[in-house]
Amino acid sequence: MLSKFLSISLCPLNLTLMSHSNTKTYYRKKLPKNLQSPRRSKLPPDFGVNLFLKKPTTGVDPFQMDSFLVDDGDGDLNQEEKEQNGDIVWESDEIEAISSLFQGRIPQRPGNLNRERPLPLPLPHKLRPLGPPSPKKHNRNVVVSLRSPICNKVYKNPSFLISLAKQIKCLNPDDDVSAVLDDCARFLRKGSLSLTIRELGHMGFPDRALQTFCWAQKQPQLYPDDRILASTVEILARNQDLKVPIDWQKFTSLASRGVIEAMIRGFLKGGRLKLAWKLLAVAKHDKRMLDASLYARLILELGKNPDKYMLVEQLLDELGEREDLNLSHQDCTAIMKVCIRLQKFEFVECLFTWFKQSGHEPSVVMYTTLIHSRYSEKKYREALAGVWEMEGSSFLFDLPAYRVVIKLFVALNDLPRAVRYFSKLKEAGLSPTYDIYRNLIKIYLVSGRLAKCKEIWKEAEMAGFKLDEQIKMDLLHQEKEIRSILCCWF
Repeated sequence: MLSKFLSISLCPLNLTLMSHSNTKTYYRKKLPKNLQSPRRSKLPPDFGVNLFLKKPTTGVDPFQMDSFLVDDGDGDLNQEEKEQNGDIVWESDEIEAISSLFQGRIPQRPGNLNRERPLPLPLPHKLRPLGPPSPKKHNRNVVVSLRSPICNKVYKNPSFLISLAKQIKCLNPDDDVSAVLDDCARFLRKGSLSLTIRELGHMGFPDRALQTFCWAQKQPQLYPDDRILASTVEILARNQDLKVPIDWQKFTSLASRGVIEAMIRGFLKGGRLKLAWKLLAVAKHDKRMLDASLYARLILELGKNPDKYMLVEQLLDELGEREDLNLSHQDCTAIMKVCIRLQKFEFVECLFTWFKQSGHEPSVVMYTTLIHSRYSEKKYREALAGVWEMEGSSFLFDLPAYRVVIKLFVALNDLPRAVRYFSKLKEAGLSPTYDIYRNLIKIYLVSGRLAKCKEIWKEAEMAGFKLDEQIKMDLLHQEKEIRSILCCWF
């Protein structure tokens, strides 16, 4: 065995010596150092191994290659030597996986092959916004398509309809409105001339508005139409040019709701409150449900006259019986102010509570009216709670709000808060009124601070106010009392 190993190991050495002797035979010159010991020629490739997956070796010693060939059966020793030399050893499953890339489908490991693919993540621009969807608001001023006929672009255009009223206004007194309206009759539709008639009424031409309505009656494509009829009735009732029907009950049974409401609005704007109340009463008797805002406007107008308070109370009772109460913020505030004059404080509280429960947010004007109502009822603690509620709503106080709040703190004899709100009023850039100066002088007099009274007095006189004689007498009386006390002490 040893002799066989020596013969194998010496065989390359003999070949090397022979090669050197041959080189000396053929080449006379001395070879360079890199050619003095030539490498062994490469072995033929093994066709049983995939050469693509086999990492090429660099700088392998021929003696080491001989040892690999000799120790062919010792796999673990070769693997350790390769790992020590830095070569990568490929596993069988890795070779199989890489080879399958060039053959076809990658074999999957055993498991759940029919797994569901997860849904893709939603895109940010396709996510729905939080909260309920916003209501659709149809914009009436949408630009009409260029292919639509010109009548669809004109018959609801406010600029065109107002220009018709201006052209009618410029006509001679002897000319008829047909001189203007005949040329544009083909562009008009039902309801178009209602804006023109209202504009003529605002300009002070009710007779031209009536002529326009009479011209529309002769056009089959424009009449019958309750919109132009209601506009004409309102203009004539406001200018007191409308002939009052004798049989109101027959009129309310035949006329539409829009025409009845237009006549009442015209009577209210024209100052004919008695006719408005009579028509409203007849409509209620015939069970015609009219808009609640008409009740609010009539209550506001009748509440200015103390002689009409009985009618106002009757209208308030009728308004309270309605289930479909639909009042705006201005209507509620107007009714609350009238109820304060009538000392109907419970109706003010009920109306304020209904307004909040209906989903609306009260404004600073409504809070001011509520605080004034509680102050008038001498419920100062409840009024103070209204002040804190208004402060919590982060409202900016206006001048009436400051007036009511300072008046409340003077009634509570709360000098620090009254002075604080007086300073806030000045910081807001508002000018104090006469009653604010008067209330501050009163509370300073009660506190015995005569120097502050005189300071506020001078400030009020510089602002152009002249205090009444009662305040002057109170101030002089207070000074005399203080002087008498000081004389007794000293």
